[in-house]
Amino acid sequence: MNMSEKMNTEMRDLSSILTGQKQAYRSAPDPSVNERKAQLTALKSALLSFQDDLVNALNKDYGQRPAQDSLIADIMPCIVNINYTIKRLNKWMKPQRRHAGLLLAPAKVEVHYQPLGVVGIMVPWNFPVMLSIGPLITALAAGNRAMIKLSEFTPNTNQVIKKMLNSIFEQNTVACIEGEADVAAEFSALPFDHLIFTGSTTVGRHVMRAAADNLTPVTLELGGKSPVIIAPDMPIDTAVERLIFGKCLNAGQICVAPDYILCPKEQVEEFILSYQKQFQAMYSDKQQNADYAHVINSTQHSRLLSWLDDAVSKGAKVVPANGQEIVRDSRALATQLVTETTDDMLIMQQEIFGPILPIISYEDISETIDYINQRSRPLALYIMSFDTETQQHLLTQTHSGGVCINETIFHVAADDAPFGGIGDSGMGQYHGKEGFLTFSKAKTVLSRGKLNIGKLVHPPYGGFIQKLMLKFFLR
Repeated sequence: MNMSEKMNTEMRDLSSILTGQKQAYRSAPDPSVNERKAQLTALKSALLSFQDDLVNALNKDYGQRPAQDSLIADIMPCIVNINYTIKRLNKWMKPQRRHAGLLLAPAKVEVHYQPLGVVGIMVPWNFPVMLSIGPLITALAAGNRAMIKLSEFTPNTNQVIKKMLNSIFEQNTVACIEGEADVAAEFSALPFDHLIFTGSTTVGRHVMRAAADNLTPVTLELGGKSPVIIAPDMPIDTAVERLIFGKCLNAGQICVAPDYILCPKEQVEEFILSYQKQFQAMYSDKQQNADYAHVINSTQHSRLLSWLDDAVSKGAKVVPANGQEIVRDSRALATQLVTETTDDMLIMQQEIFGPILPIISYEDISETIDYINQRSRPLALYIMSFDTETQQHLLTQTHSGGVCINETIFHVAADDAPFGGIGDSGMGQYHGKEGFLTFSKAKTVLSRGKLNIGKLVHPPYGGFIQKLMLKFFLR
């Protein structure tokens, strides 16, 4: 079978699964609250039963990934999300009464939240459990069915996810898809009722372009260069303590990881020394540390090393956080602190997505606002300051998908708040109630009783009642 025949076969298979799910949806278009809760409860039980298998599979895919990283960042958020969703689902599903107004009286106006149908979920490799199961939780809560395109870079984890989901769902409810980039391209071109993609900005543009042919609404969870602003009032040791975990978790392979630091000029050296000290306290100074994840694969590792080489060749200075030279044939890569950067360096042009941390100095904090606003809007912004005026000024003068003050990345774990990007860092939002709304159609329903006031505006026009209405409302 040649490549063209293979792609045609894959597309027929994908289309067949989607057709089956749409037919199943049409036969049961509005699952009850109890049916949805039962699905979520079964999913929670399966996650708990398969957690060891998932942790082991993630470790295999990464070459080394601490169990705590996988439990804290991949599995636990899903369990917490399910508990939160089940507790609030009755309230979310209840039709909302809206004000009809005098013009429409007597009438009742409600907003009903109806399932969309079939949701497509495209999953990246960095958190393959949370970023497949998380959107699935919300899609099921909203009454939908789902097709999940898993990343080709996490084959071991994919097998466990497929086994887990197949143990509780029929293919016409939840289906898992594997394959390379060509399959992902075909997947994004399917006529879903909604498509959510998590990944790079570059690929996100292709996904949106493919979805446009079907007018498929999309939620894009992308990335970008999320900055950390260290204000002059902030003690450097405290700032590092608050940001270092966000950079080191999963070796910085997180869409909301701190991408670069904006630091007062006179405190840059202090920042480097503090980061080194705290990094080595967390992970010791050994090259191999069981608590520190590897870079996912050789392709990503080579990319990161080439970007460091590019920066050095253009005048940057690199300081390893562990105080040791890089072992280039090992995917264990400590945070590399980079100073004297310029805009022509690759690490300053694209999302780093790994353990490289540029440090940019400033003399006045107003410079940080200009620096951020002259670039694409980031997925996250981190403010390190205990001064409320500084906090408020930075909040109102910048744009980002989300913000943490004196913390990093943990805003993603807020179940009762939306998560999403802006501009190049994404569009739309999910998590919590906002996720339920994203995967639902808010349908306005106006209903009248036996009294038909609407006939008062029927032709022939110009009657006394119509003139009186126009005079009353057009004032």
